[in-house]
Amino acid sequence: MFSEEALTVYWTKHYSGFGRDRVEPALHIRSFAVGLTLAMALGMAPGLAETAATEPLAEVNGEAITATDVERGLGTKLSKLEEQIYTLKRDELENLIAQRLLAQEAAKRGMSVTALVDAEVTAKVGLVTEQEIEAFFQANKDRLRADEAAVRENIRAHLQQQKLLIRRQRFIQSLRSQSKVVVHLQGPPVVRVAVSTQGAPVRGATEAPVTLVEFSDFHCPFCNRAQATLKQVLERYPGKIKLVYRDFPLDRLHPQASKAAEAARCANDQGKFWEYHDVLYTNAPRGGPEDLRRYAEQVGLDVPEFDQCVSSGAHRAGVQRDMEEGSRLGVTGTPAFFVNGRPLEGAQPLEAFVRVIEEELRGR
Repeated sequence: MFSEEALTVYWTKHYSGFGRDRVEPALHIRSFAVGLTLAMALGMAPGLAETAATEPLAEVNGEAITATDVERGLGTKLSKLEEQIYTLKRDELENLIAQRLLAQEAAKRGMSVTALVDAEVTAKVGLVTEQEIEAFFQANKDRLRADEAAVRENIRAHLQQQKLLIRRQRFIQSLRSQSKVVVHLQGPPVVRVAVSTQGAPVRGATEAPVTLVEFSDFHCPFCNRAQATLKQVLERYPGKIKLVYRDFPLDRLHPQASKAAEAARCANDQGKFWEYHDVLYTNAPRGGPEDLRRYAEQVGLDVPEFDQCVSSGAHRAGVQRDMEEGSRLGVTGTPAFFVNGRPLEGAQPLEAFVRVIEEELRGR
């Protein structure tokens, strides 16, 4: 149905951008390939669904195993695969809609699509300025290792391509606003899981209609990237979002992350979890014993009490319980989110959170 190579390309395109730290990515790609095949096999016409759910997929000494049994065992994994199938279809549908709009507009003007794009996109995009290149270079120079002249030319090409893409999207949106576009593609059924928030730190309105649970690792770069987006979410929906923090340190990737999680819980004992949380992410991945102690001083904790809490391992079991809860829910990497129990993986853009939150506020 799909080769592993093709799925690897899809996985990289759609999920490395919405990054998350995870263990054994190749194994997850193979699991994704197998699971996607199963999900598509189970995704059948509604008229056949009820019958197929009770028909045996296998029998063991006369005892049947049904599709319902398989789906129950897969839990949230299947819902994630269904969401990925939907994303594939939605992205391709949007691409086809854009192509159709461009073709129809070109036909109206009596020109080719290429000529139309040249006139409405390419010709209307200004050249990248030296100031823009310099700003990008300064913001990213710590990660740029090649010859500076070559790097700056690559930056120029990158920024120019961005400008073209933005202009093209705006032009297509303007065509769409003047057209009657009806989309009949239905999203997958909403699947929710019960996610405990008891005793976990909360930011935002405690009685908010939307609970956003984050499973995170203080030393995960993708989790760090997600913090700015979460801040935007809280600012966009004042009084409507309850952000709950759960620990999921990936010790194989970040050996000091578990101790950072314990330290944050020790700060929570003194009522300063979020202050310590913010300092940890700002300074990550520096998380040695002296670093953790310095952060405690920085946020105004009782340092001797903090030291005793950290050295005693008072919260080691609590961090482990979060890890076990996350694993039970199907979390395999960080960051991982649950919006009123609906899974959302990786350092997603603001738009991804907005889409799910708006659906929840509308009572989907």
